[in-house]
Amino acid sequence: MKKKFVKKMKKKIPWIEHVIEDAKDALELNITTEDVKVKIPRKTICIYCRGTKKLCGKSRCPVIVKLYSYLRVKPLINRTDIEGSSPPAVFIGRFGYPMVYAGPLTPPFIGDTFIYDYPEQWLGMDIEQIIDFRLKLIRGKYLVNVKKPEKAGRKFDLTLELALAARPVETEVQFKRKPGKTIVLDDEVQPMGPSAPLIKLDISNPSADRKLEKAHYDYDLRAGEAILELYQKNVPVSRIQRAFSVGAFGLKNLRRLVPTRWSITAVDSIISRRLRDEEVKQNPIINEYRVYESSEVGNKFIVLMLPEAWSYESIEAWYPGSAWNPTTEHIMMGGDWEGYMGRTTYAKIGGCYYAARLAVTEYLAKERRQAAVIILREAYPDYILPLGVWQVRENVRNALRSKPIKFDNLKETLNYISEKLKIKIDYWIETSELLKRALYQRRITEYIKKRKTETGLCLHMKQLEKK
Repeated sequence: MKKKFVKKMKKKIPWIEHVIEDAKDALELNITTEDVKVKIPRKTICIYCRGTKKLCGKSRCPVIVKLYSYLRVKPLINRTDIEGSSPPAVFIGRFGYPMVYAGPLTPPFIGDTFIYDYPEQWLGMDIEQIIDFRLKLIRGKYLVNVKKPEKAGRKFDLTLELALAARPVETEVQFKRKPGKTIVLDDEVQPMGPSAPLIKLDISNPSADRKLEKAHYDYDLRAGEAILELYQKNVPVSRIQRAFSVGAFGLKNLRRLVPTRWSITAVDSIISRRLRDEEVKQNPIINEYRVYESSEVGNKFIVLMLPEAWSYESIEAWYPGSAWNPTTEHIMMGGDWEGYMGRTTYAKIGGCYYAARLAVTEYLAKERRQAAVIILREAYPDYILPLGVWQVRENVRNALRSKPIKFDNLKETLNYISEKLKIKIDYWIETSELLKRALYQRRITEYIKKRKTETGLCLHMKQLEKK
């Protein structure tokens, strides 16, 4: 009897290889089932799940359920048609891929709503203020095939125009029913309000962003190259992510819609990898230890730079009562890292890892220096709801805009950091791969230096003996 041949395959997110033509860009974004089934201590499960993987076994995330309860007391949209100024903003869902829900985000009023979808300007605002204007954005949705969006007809054409717009666009939407209580809450994506199936969509005189429009109509320009060119032309990252999500870039026959959650991380990853490999690694290493810090929107960030070749680590500590530590009495910590050659698997802590890496690599590239970088984040109880990875990117950028505190050795550096963070430095060292290496791992250069010193001393002694 012949044995059955069984081919074992890893399940991959399907859009990566179709949309990202560069193999290196796609490699670290391929999420396999093995990556999801990592062994995680029970008390840290929320910071790796963040309401998306259901690692706790519950059918619904308790954090998100609590928010739904909160929203029930908010005034609801009590009609099936809305006229308002889209910031502009769009959203592409991920469930049911390749058949996903797409559509515009529209507030129920006319005016200057640009700030509603411009996270680069949100740092310094109160969390309540950000949540308030984000939940005013009503999501219209229609079903579309990510590989054949043109089959959705005029609705998709107008959604694409919105994604490429430079300023708020007057938008009229008609829903199949009154928008419900379901909202989008995700640590990768900014919050947004209720949603409903879309029957009709009209927009008035959208003004296109010329840089985005030029990249969109270049059908020979690869998606990765388009993203990098727009970034180098100072187009805000959030605008690039928005346009990328509606399939605005790439070779003509390879363009696909990209769920918003994935597009945010993909853009952060592509830009930071290119900056890391093509610029940062070519630069001289810094010659001192540096510490930068930022405290905004209920989070504290410490950026530590070591005078070593490129490596990178991001560690997060969530206090009880914060967004992803809602019930425990203990602080939850977790993180991930990469060495000089980067990584080939998706980071366990998700999009926050890549958002912070973008902020760090753009800073080092601008300064024309290289360093090993460790980011330490404390999320406090007043960080009540996840706001999206933008706050990680902008917090780290904010830290790097400040003047660094410099030290001659790691011991002095860690003593200073221990005074700035609430959690004892011993816990950070225990969690950190790079800190343990810096503290306890001997380097070959130290051995060579020691041998040279010993050899020089022996020669000097022999010369004295001859005299």
